[in-house]
Amino acid sequence: MDLNLTQKIIAAHLIEGEMVSGQEIAIKIDQTLTQDATGTMAYLEFEAIGIDQVKTELSVSYIDHNTLQVGYENADDHRFLQSAAAKYGVYFSRMGNGICHQVHLERFGRPGQTLLGSDSHTPTSGGLGMLAIGAGGLDVATAMAGYPFYVKMPGVVNVRLHGRPAPWVAAKDIILEVLRRLSVKGGVGKVMEYTGEGVAYLSVPERATITNMGAELGATSSIFPSDAVTREFLTAQNRPNHYLELLPDADAAYDEVVEIDLSLLEPLIALPHMPDNVAGVSEVAGRKVNQVFIGSCTNSSYTDLMRVAAILKGKTVHPEVSLVIAPGSRQVLRNLAANGALADMVDAGARILECACGPCVGVGQSPPSAGISLRTSNRNFEGRSGTADAEIYLVSCETAAASALAGEITDPRGLGEPILINMPEKFAVDDRMVIPPPESGRAVELVRGPNIKPMPAANRLQDKLAGEVLLKVGDNITTDHIMPAGAKILALRSNIPAISMHCFERVDSTLARRALAAGGGIVVGGLNYGQGSSREHAALAPLYLGIKAVVTKSFARIHMQNLVNFGLLPLVFENETDYDGIEAGDQLVIENLLENLAANEIIINNITRQESYPVKHSLSVRQMEILKAGGLLNYVKSKV
Repeated sequence: MDLNLTQKIIAAHLIEGEMVSGQEIAIKIDQTLTQDATGTMAYLEFEAIGIDQVKTELSVSYIDHNTLQVGYENADDHRFLQSAAAKYGVYFSRMGNGICHQVHLERFGRPGQTLLGSDSHTPTSGGLGMLAIGAGGLDVATAMAGYPFYVKMPGVVNVRLHGRPAPWVAAKDIILEVLRRLSVKGGVGKVMEYTGEGVAYLSVPERATITNMGAELGATSSIFPSDAVTREFLTAQNRPNHYLELLPDADAAYDEVVEIDLSLLEPLIALPHMPDNVAGVSEVAGRKVNQVFIGSCTNSSYTDLMRVAAILKGKTVHPEVSLVIAPGSRQVLRNLAANGALADMVDAGARILECACGPCVGVGQSPPSAGISLRTSNRNFEGRSGTADAEIYLVSCETAAASALAGEITDPRGLGEPILINMPEKFAVDDRMVIPPPESGRAVELVRGPNIKPMPAANRLQDKLAGEVLLKVGDNITTDHIMPAGAKILALRSNIPAISMHCFERVDSTLARRALAAGGGIVVGGLNYGQGSSREHAALAPLYLGIKAVVTKSFARIHMQNLVNFGLLPLVFENETDYDGIEAGDQLVIENLLENLAANEIIINNITRQESYPVKHSLSVRQMEILKAGGLLNYVKSKV
């Protein structure tokens, strides 16, 4: 049987189940990554499992999100993470070494392997031919403990790239075109697999830009072949021995096919406030710009910033624009400094930030009130930048640089001949900022600051579930709506009681207080509920507040799994029109839940309106057992 790339990697790692689309499978995880916004909880969860050392081939703990030190919390948590890495056998990438996805691509990613990361943009490493999947921290903790990762066998979408990219068309424009066609929920339950002759024209960092933003499609993962381009990149990283050719079989079958002629694309832009709200740059050119941010895990590679430096060289940023640039890794920064490109950017008036996530997650550089900010990052959700009324546009590095000079949204095709940047034959490799673990970490003591609080306990699923509808929200609710990011809130990531007070605050600032006063309740949502980040705090905070269930029209994959992991019941309306009949304040009751859960024949009774609504779930037998046990941690500990 001819297999595609996704099927080949899954087949080589399959532990349980059959490769039938929609059925639950279990796969072996070779590598894991965590970052400091999600890693603290992941290592607290790993500690609770009771395993002495990680069982993966490689696990890396990165410091890249919470690098702004405005109090003791972040610094304390970083000390905890460093001690946990030493104790449990994990490599530790120090603050300043770079963004987890960029560094992992450069130094650790390996074609044909599986990577599970506690960050939704983990599929970035799919640009190297890995099957890289984002998940909640508890799923990553159990993978580090040697347990397989469970996921529904994805459908595989073949995105065939034809021709050569048109002048000034970047990888960012390719993924924006895919988003324009498929939407932010078009990839749910799927892997996006890129093939076609156009693949050969894309470098590994360009491929990584595309796989990175597959997360915005809701996709389980995205992947490119591992080919001669991959070999050249790994050789330049002094890792030629990690190369493995990985191509789909000639007659491989796919569930869907999307055809894109690269020669017909133009520079694109995602308008506020969703990544799939895409238009041509030429359609909105001329709008005044207040701020430009170039960086993030999506567009901060050496080739990205070399193009930016070439556009800026000898020119000056518009006097009414703040241009900030964050190199994706220390390696990128060192190479730019060595060849003079960094000086070209500084001379033009760019402000150079540290090698970290920064503005992408609302940590610094918020735009002015009602300002327009062009960003090369991957999300433009309302309020994510830290300024509630700002308008965030997503663009390529080329469009961002051209607009920073002009002071308005500018089509880079007006700059003249396109800039060609070649990948170095050898990068300046320096891994001194990655601390390897000792041979044995048994004597290492975990360093706990006062901001680290115990996790809330999840209760076993009861046969009767009742509660008030505390909140009713619409479609495409993101994890940023549920649990905002930003410097002030992310500092509380290891303090669940404190961070829970911010739950849904951008939607309803009274939610946390009302939930605690009512002893919990139920949340009702629309389509694609929980899209966006993998942060499990969007499930942990509702758990702490006593929320028992979430009833929606549909869920995003990672968030639904996080709800299950912490014992919150995810249900879907059998008839979407029933959503219209429920209002905040209604009292809902589910009787005989345990029996009806197994039969998938659940009825919600609305006591307030004297109505009943059939609901269903997409839970596997294993997930139902997790809910009954009171969450994944209880379930796994019972297995140990």
